[in-house]
Amino acid sequence: MAEYYRDFSQFLATLFPGKMQKIAVNAGFTCPNRDGTKGRGGCTYCNNQTFNPAYCAPSLNVTEQLEEGKKFFARKYPNMRYLAYFQAYTNTHGDVKRLLELYNEALAVDKVDGLIIGTRPDCMPQQLLDELSKINQTNPVIVEYGAETSHNSTLQFINRCHTWEDTVDAVNRTHEAGIAVGLHFILGLPGENEEMILNTVDKVSELPIDTIKFHQLQLVRGTRMALDVEQGKYSVPTFTVDQYIDLCCKVLQHLRPSIAVERFVSQSPDDLLISPRWGLKNYEFTHRLNNRLKELHQSQ
Repeated sequence: MAEYYRDFSQFLATLFPGKMQKIAVNAGFTCPNRDGTKGRGGCTYCNNQTFNPAYCAPSLNVTEQLEEGKKFFARKYPNMRYLAYFQAYTNTHGDVKRLLELYNEALAVDKVDGLIIGTRPDCMPQQLLDELSKINQTNPVIVEYGAETSHNSTLQFINRCHTWEDTVDAVNRTHEAGIAVGLHFILGLPGENEEMILNTVDKVSELPIDTIKFHQLQLVRGTRMALDVEQGKYSVPTFTVDQYIDLCCKVLQHLRPSIAVERFVSQSPDDLLISPRWGLKNYEFTHRLNNRLKELHQSQ
């Protein structure tokens, strides 16, 4: 439990009586800026292999993936309850009836008590939102939108194919439906300086969101961004660990305290990651950040 900011476990404690573990699910979705609905090629920084666990394979159905995930975690936590985390690609991009079948299949699995649905802010039809609101009455639902930044110029540059206005609209509609809302942001996108990053955090703090994820921009093999940087078309920030910790401290100063922070960093597989190569596990980074926050607090 974090001392100087609200963390995700504290937020989950408001929804569930005991500890919860997310199990990632890959339901075989694609993205609207990959399949031609909005664009082609996907986001320039994205290689989806960087966040799919080994048990999370679309060759298995939703139930099978969740059962495999339960086996993985039950070795250490035999009494754990679970959240089905529809993570890979855009998990609201498809026929509404089929989407609801997949969500309900997940909730039918023993010890799965709720849903986390990762998606884009331009992919939440009102019909689906209304149905999720009904599910939320019996099984908590959290919708996570990949916003990445509030700056439309950056969104265009990285081929997101949506706008900040789309994010604001999706957040407001989801909140009005009574569903918990999370946002995801990348710190250090091309062309963004510290002032722009903190401006995004200020805008986020005005929205009715419950949770937030941050992570450092990672340059990953097999992405358009990695190729562009290699060819010298532009550069990306090269934060040291201490520089990034300083940035996270400033982010927290701007973030509304009631928003729960799920993470500050992400860790791509070693064979895919180009930079930054800090050699730290996520929990090790969080420990260093919390120590820095403690030092700042004591010096005030």
